[in-house]
Amino acid sequence: MTEFAVATFVTLLIIIDPLTVAPIFLGLTRFASAEHKRNMALRGTAIAGGILLVFALVGDWLLRTIGIGLPAFRIAGGILLFLIAVDMVLARQSGLRATTPPENEEAGHRDDISVFPLAIPLIAGPGAMTSIMLLMGRAAGDFQRQAIVLGLTLLVLAITLVCLLGAGRLASVLGVTGTNVINRVLGIVLAALAVQFILDGIRA
Repeated sequence: MTEFAVATFVTLLIIIDPLTVAPIFLGLTRFASAEHKRNMALRGTAIAGGILLVFALVGDWLLRTIGIGLPAFRIAGGILLFLIAVDMVLARQSGLRATTPPENEEAGHRDDISVFPLAIPLIAGPGAMTSIMLLMGRAAGDFQRQAIVLGLTLLVLAITLVCLLGAGRLASVLGVTGTNVINRVLGIVLAALAVQFILDGIRA
C-alpha cells in the first residue's frame, strides 16, 4: 500500500509539475494585481481539481461506454506519459505539458486566466487526466487505494496552489537552470513509470 501511495504521489507531482506551472502563471499575470493573482490561482486550482475528480470517478465508465478496454488505455496512456517524459528530459515545451505559442498569445489578452490556460491545460492537462484515470484503474475494486489516489490528488493540487501563490519567490530561487535540472531528473522517473504502465497493459 505504501509503495502504491508513493508511486501515485510521484506520478501526479511530476505530471502536474507545479515548478513549471508557477513561472508560466507568473509570466501570464505580470500586469495583474496581487489580489487578482491570488483569486485566479485559487479559482484555477479549484476548477482543475473538479476536472480531475470527474475523470477519476467516471473515467472507467467513459472508456467502457465508447468501447475502450483498460489495457488498451494503459498502453496508450503510457505512451503519452513517455512523450511527456522526453519533453522533460530535453527541457522543451510542447502542447502536452504547456500552452502552445498561439494559446500564450490569446492568454496574454485575457484579464482572467483561471479557466484557460491555468486550469486547462496547465494544471489539468492531457497528462494529468490520463494519469488519474490510469491510477484509478490500477486501484479498481480497492476503495482504500482509490481514496489514496483522490487524497494525493488533492495534496498535489494544494502544493500547486502554494507554488502559484509564491510564484515570484520560487522563480527567483530556482531560476531557469534549477527548474530544468529538477525537471530532467523527474522526467527520467516518469519515463520509467510510463514504461511500467505499458507493460501492465500488455500483460493484461
